[in-house]
Amino acid sequence: MHDPGTDPLSPLAKKIIEAGSYGALVVTSEDSKLARELLEDVTPHQLLAVPVKDPVAAYAMLGALWLWHDALSESHAIVQKSPDDLHRAALNLHSKGSKTGLNVLPVQSVENVKQQDQQQLRQMAETLAFWHAIMHRREGDFSNAKYWYARCASHPVLPSLNAKASAILNPLPADKSLLRLTANGWDAGAFVELVERLHDRPNDPQYRLAVALQRLEWRVLFDHCTRAAGG
Repeated sequence: MHDPGTDPLSPLAKKIIEAGSYGALVVTSEDSKLARELLEDVTPHQLLAVPVKDPVAAYAMLGALWLWHDALSESHAIVQKSPDDLHRAALNLHSKGSKTGLNVLPVQSVENVKQQDQQQLRQMAETLAFWHAIMHRREGDFSNAKYWYARCASHPVLPSLNAKASAILNPLPADKSLLRLTANGWDAGAFVELVERLHDRPNDPQYRLAVALQRLEWRVLFDHCTRAAGG
């Protein structure tokens, strides 16, 4: 993951990740008991050991952690929102924290953020679309997953994801369904189709490979959000 000396994740965030498995390609029944025990009262700023620089990215981290524990509904409630909505949620959290004495860092107004960094807001919209796509793929809504993947087709993590996936796939025997994944950069649509073919075939030799790629995708995107949130 990150170098231990520079890892911005809080001990709480590491504990939440270590408690999960993210092993099913499609979640057939949501049992959110463990997820709620770990995450129900967690706020985005608690996920970092450094000051939050981008509260929207921190909220994306929280949505990703719900997803990591197969709590699709809770994840969807976050990642379906716009960056503006999540920024307002951060403002409300800051206001409540100020009244109760919680150590919640100041957040710029939505209007100031809009004036200062439209590019950052566009990038976070793509990041939320990416998580949204993953969530729908994991619930088995494959066409909807492709729709949301199309909305993040230029996301900056894709070259890194492609390189890491290629390192996993290249030593394997040639297979057209696998070659499609990385032949021209990471092909999220091809991965959706692979998951659609395999999700109800856990004994298929490629099932475990698809889970490994799914976990890689989650980790690369989560690390991106962590870096953005911590500045």
